[in-house]
Amino acid sequence: MLKFTEDHEWLKLDGEVVTVGITVHASEQLGDLVFVELPRVGTKLSRGGAAAVVESVKAASDVFAPLDGEIVEVNQAIVEDPSIVNSDPLGAGWFFKLKLSDTKAMESLLDETAYKTLVG
Repeated sequence: MLKFTEDHEWLKLDGEVVTVGITVHASEQLGDLVFVELPRVGTKLSRGGAAAVVESVKAASDVFAPLDGEIVEVNQAIVEDPSIVNSDPLGAGWFFKLKLSDTKAMESLLDETAYKTLVG
């Protein structure tokens, strides 16, 4: 089951690790991505802090940490080919995997219905 943030990130929980990416809405708003900068494995993130940077032909934007945790894996493929994020934002275009400090924090995020309402 996917959860979403108001900052247009999606999360998929597997045990105590979430895979994080940007939503279809976010990738459409950004346009064609030309650059992605990801955090280093081992980096500890706090909810709401900048975690990654994406640049498109339109703008540069931060990707925020959706919850507190530690980076355990990054998707090097999107650094080498940022277009993967545009073509498959909810699949192969994931950004990083975050080992959560508290998995119960997932309950505070939006479900798909609430996110769809948010983006209208």
